Amino acid sequence: MSVVKTSLKLFVFAAVTVLALLLLRNWMATKQYVFSKEDVAKLAKQYAGQDHEQAFSKVVVELRKRYPGHILPDEDLQWVFVNAGGWMGSMCLLHASLTEYLLLFGTAVDTGGHSGRYWAEISDTIISGTFRQWKEGTTKSETYYPGDTIVHGVGEATSVQWSAGTWMVEYGRGFIPSTLGFALADTLFSTQDFLTMFYTVRVYIKGLLLEAGTLLTEAGIF
Repeated sequence: MSVVKTSLKLFVFAAVTVLALLLLRNWMATKQYVFSKEDVAKLAKQYAGQDHEQAFSKVVVELRKRYPGHILPDEDLQWVFVNAGGWMGSMCLLHASLTEYLLLFGTAVDTGGHSGRYWAEISDTIISGTFRQWKEGTTKSETYYPGDTIVHGVGEATSVQWSAGTWMVEYGRGFIPSTLGFALADTLFSTQDFLTMFYTVRVYIKGLLLEAGTLLTEAGIF
């Protein structure tokens, strides 16, 4: 009897999980997004090859003009270390929701490792430096330069390598919480840099709160 009950519970759990995933997938496929990877890439490409700090400043100013209420204010912009997949970089989050994020990313030193495999599509447009990628199932790598945009598809995994001084604008679309496990795993189990973890979670929450406030304002609730 206990076997039947256990089997029934497992079946119900599996059915609920599948239903939740299908509903989530349908919601992401039909919802209206704030950004598009093409628009972000086109904007970032205008400043490719420039000093990355000046380029980033111009990108942020332009984004605030195009998407008012969706970009974090200057006082909430913070460069935060990212340790993931064996590599180390730094990010400055500009926008975050459950289904999108937009950030500045790069490294001041040579670094590389595993890209991660996500339930999200991620695109990077290079401002400076070089980015080398070795795709799963191939035996050769490709190198990308300022102005190039690299798209990492849902469920893909690659080997990644950045040269010192590589900086880019990154846009992600999908179920963004699914990326946090990879983004925080090295910090939790390897570096144990819990202050960096706190900074990461805090700025993501700030992004969520900003987006929620903007949506409520646009809906006329506030």
